[in-house]
Amino acid sequence: QVQLVESGGGLVQAGGSLRLSCVASGRTFGIYSMGWFRQAPGKEREFVAGIRWSGGIYAYTDSVKGRFTISRDNAKNTVYLQMNSLRPEDTALYYCAANREAIIRRPALEYDYWGQGTQVTVSS
Repeated sequence: QVQLVESGGGLVQAGGSLRLSCVASGRTFGIYSMGWFRQAPGKEREFVAGIRWSGGIYAYTDSVKGRFTISRDNAKNTVYLQMNSLRPEDTALYYCAANREAIIRRPALEYDYWGQGTQVTVSS
């Protein structure tokens, strides 16, 4: 099993920044890619960004390109999501997810492990 714990969410004004962290523990040698997802009230969970655990491969949804950056620190078993130029429409519960495949998948159902989420609220 793999455990994922997110942190770093909060309340920020539009145009501000936040950095989310996701620490993985347990059988982390089985992880090959990780992703960040978000879910706003009344909406489906959507893919935000993904990264191959070995590095070098990234993916972003169009609405965050140029504003969000995903990165990882293998020594700390941690994945980050740096979010800049935040907008009210970025408000959501943000989840970290891990996959046992090296291919970065976008559908949420393709991921094997999930964290509990961290709330991001952007005020206008």
